[in-house]
Amino acid sequence: MPTESDPLGELGLHTGAVELADGEIPAIRFENVVKQYGSNTVLDGLNFTVRKGDRVTLIGPSGSGKTTILRLVMTLEDSTDGYIFIDGQPLTHIEKDGRRIVLKDKYRFEMRKRIGMVFQQFNLFPNMTVLENIIEAPVHVLGHSKADAITRAHELLEQVGLPDKAKAHPTSLSGGQQQRVAIARCLAMDPEIMLLDEVTSALDPEVVGEVLGILRNIAATTDVTMLIVTHEMQFARDVSNRVLMFDAGRIVEEGSPAEIFDNPQEERTQAFLSAVS
Repeated sequence: MPTESDPLGELGLHTGAVELADGEIPAIRFENVVKQYGSNTVLDGLNFTVRKGDRVTLIGPSGSGKTTILRLVMTLEDSTDGYIFIDGQPLTHIEKDGRRIVLKDKYRFEMRKRIGMVFQQFNLFPNMTVLENIIEAPVHVLGHSKADAITRAHELLEQVGLPDKAKAHPTSLSGGQQQRVAIARCLAMDPEIMLLDEVTSALDPEVVGEVLGILRNIAATTDVTMLIVTHEMQFARDVSNRVLMFDAGRIVEEGSPAEIFDNPQEERTQAFLSAVS
């Protein structure tokens, strides 16, 4: 198994981590990433970094590549070209002798343990109870004892406001409750990076606030790195360190929430924010 000090050793591959100007190694780095579906280019030579502990929100019109970025980080899809690094380590591909090499499934599996994702449509297992949904991955992927996983699951259910739902099945829960279970399930893996994909878009308006409140609390009380796609601009303003405005697979503008929401410089950003406000 790859070790933390030499994660590519058994593959015969080595890479140097690229540091930021202050010497820090970013949590996420995209290097000339391209994603194509047939003749449609969704991401076009994308370069950006996310610092450890940062909360970075991606905004922009539908089809601009935001969710694709999350799916690439989660290894649900492969990039067409370019490289993605997690804490300085390649995620799915590496360059060797001028060639782009696909990394082995076992290596990818180890990398994926460090990343959690909360999906738009919850993706809970309907045949399992809430408790079973939360402990499944910690027990079978991380190798935690069932007793420890259950203890942690109850703590997380308390944190997301569902202490009495451990024995319930997802189909008996409201959309807002299911999304809170999905958040607890993600946190049960103790991820270094948390990906949030339009987590309120499938919810009734009256429960959006409670789900966003839980995520605000996680952002305020943990050092987990967050990469967020949302149409909730106030949530982006409240939680983010940085906001990236996307259009046609490229970053049009980036800055702090105050810079992007209060004083956008690019006409495309201004038009998008006017349309969603």
